[in-house]
Amino acid sequence: MTLVKLDPSYEELRAVARDFARKEVEPRAAEADQTMQYPGPLFRAMVDAGLTALPIPEDLGGSGAGMVGLCVAIEEVTRYCQSAGLMLLLSRLAAGPLLISGSPEQQRRYVPDVAAGRRRGSFCLTEPQTGSDTSAIATSARRVGGDYVLDGRKAYISGATVADFYVVWARVPDEEGPRNLAAFVVDRDRDGVSIGHVDEKMGVRGVPTAEVVFESAAVRADARLTPPGKGFAHLMAQLNSARPGVAARGLGLAGGALRYAADYARERQAFGGTLLDLQAVQFLLADIAIGLEGARSMVYNSAALVDRGSHGKEAAPYIAMAKAAAADLAVKASSDCLQVLGGAGYMMDHPMERYYRDAKQLQIVEGTSQIQRLIVGRSIRDGALAFD
Repeated sequence: MTLVKLDPSYEELRAVARDFARKEVEPRAAEADQTMQYPGPLFRAMVDAGLTALPIPEDLGGSGAGMVGLCVAIEEVTRYCQSAGLMLLLSRLAAGPLLISGSPEQQRRYVPDVAAGRRRGSFCLTEPQTGSDTSAIATSARRVGGDYVLDGRKAYISGATVADFYVVWARVPDEEGPRNLAAFVVDRDRDGVSIGHVDEKMGVRGVPTAEVVFESAAVRADARLTPPGKGFAHLMAQLNSARPGVAARGLGLAGGALRYAADYARERQAFGGTLLDLQAVQFLLADIAIGLEGARSMVYNSAALVDRGSHGKEAAPYIAMAKAAAADLAVKASSDCLQVLGGAGYMMDHPMERYYRDAKQLQIVEGTSQIQRLIVGRSIRDGALAFD
C-alpha cells in the first residue's frame, strides 16, 4: 500500500511489471552484476512484455503509457536490479530527444524501432573534461557543404557498446552564441564512429559504459535534431524529461533494500528476540519508509508533469526535487539496510552489497544531486518557487 494513487491502468501495469520483475529480473540480477555482461535475454523478455514501448506514443508504435508508466515499470524492476531499470530508461533516453526535437520523419525513422526493440540508442553528452558544465562541451560539428562532420570524444556513455545509434551533442562553430549546441542522431555504423575505452564500474555493471569516439564522422544535414540557437533549451528539456525515470530507479532500490532488510531482521535472532524487535532497527527502517513515501509522491507528480508536456523552467525545480530526494534516499537506504544485516550484508551471499554499490550512480547521472539543489536554489532566488 502507498498513499500515492495512480490511475487504475497504471496499477494494472504495476501488477504486470511486478510479476515480470520476480520471474525475469530477480533470477538474473546477480549474474549480470558478477559477469559484467549485458543481459541480452532479459532485454528480449522486456521487449516481448511490451516494457520498452511504454514511454513511446501509440502513433509511433508504443503503448502510450508515458513517463508515469515507465516509472511504474522501472520502480518494480529496480527492486531487484538497477541494470534492468537502466535498460528500460535507455528506451526513453534514446527516444526522448527525437520526440522533443525531431521532425516527424526523424521520429518515424527511429522511434518505432526503439519501441519494438529493433534498435537501441545512447545519449552522448558527457565528455572526459565535461560533466555538469555543458558550456565546456568540445565535440564539434563542422559544416561541410550542406552537411556536418563530427569530431570529439564522449565519455561514460551508458549502453554505448550495444547501441545502434547515438544522440550526440556538439558545438556548431559557425553559429553565434556561447551555447551553440546542437543534437544529431548518428548511426553507429557510420564511418568515423567507434567505441573507445570500455569502463569497469563500481555498480550497475550489467549495462556497459564506454567512450564513443567521432573522428571526421560525416552526417547528413537531416541528422540534426535541434534548430539553431535552441540547442541548450532543448538539452535542458530532454534532461528534465528523463530525470523522473532516474528518480524511479531510486524508489525501486530503496524499496527493495527496505523489504530485504525487514525480512532479514524479522528472522534474525538477537538479544532474546528478533532484530526487528529492537527499537534501534525499527528507527532505521522507519526513516527509510518515511522518506520513500515522500519521494514516491514527488517522483510520480514530476512524471505526470513531463507527460503533460511540462519540462521547461517552470517544472525544472519540482523535477529536480524528485530526482535529488529519490537518489539521496537510495544511498541512505542501501547503507542503513546493509547495516541492519551486519556482516552478512557485506557478503555477496546477499544482494545488499550490490544495492550499496549501485545506489551511488543515482546521485551522479542525469545531473548530480548538487546540480539538482542548484536548480531548486536558483528557483527560490528568482522567485519561481514561492512559499506564501
